[in-house]
Amino acid sequence: MRMRTTIAIVALLAASPVAQESTSFTARLSPLPRTAATVPSLTGSGEVSAVLSDMTLTMTGRFTGLQSPATIARVHMSERTGVRGPAIFDVQVTEAPSGSISATLELRRVHLELLRQGRFYVQLHSQSAPEGNLWGWLLAPEAR
Repeated sequence: MRMRTTIAIVALLAASPVAQESTSFTARLSPLPRTAATVPSLTGSGEVSAVLSDMTLTMTGRFTGLQSPATIARVHMSERTGVRGPAIFDVQVTEAPSGSISATLELRRVHLELLRQGRFYVQLHSQSAPEGNLWGWLLAPEAR
């Protein structure tokens, strides 16, 4: 009888939902010119907050002060913090000089460690800066 009770308790624990741990990330969006010629067209600032819960990264943010309307925003992955990398996710963005950014991204396991290592960044483009206007690295509070 005792063995059946133990098995039943183990089975219940295995089947019960485990509270998902969440991790927060933030990014400060600021201009990052590619060349000296692009400096005059890069204005504005913003911030993004992101919460990772299981395999889902939920992002919300705001930006302001662009010289022209935003056109697109994307999450990029790089080989290290501060180095450009390819776009891997599209982000919703208000097509205006000021507005909001949002996304709900379903990550793969390979993305989780890269995100935790500070290798994801948000890049916002505008009409006057099609190569990128604002940038910000998604970092956990302890990485700042």
